[in-house]
Amino acid sequence: MFRWAIIFAVIALIASLLGFGNVAGLSKSFAYIFLVVAVILFIFGFISRKT
Repeated sequence: MFRWAIIFAVIALIASLLGFGNVAGLSKSFAYIFLVVAVILFIFGFISRKT
């Protein structure tokens, strides 16, 4: 999930540099969603881990 968030963040950065505002905004939204889901899954996995 972190990998996908980074990929979409890079796509958003490149699209914004090239002037594609709509693509950059959409990619930024996807990157944010993937980052939030990845953090939630990481926290859930860390808490539910048996030691």
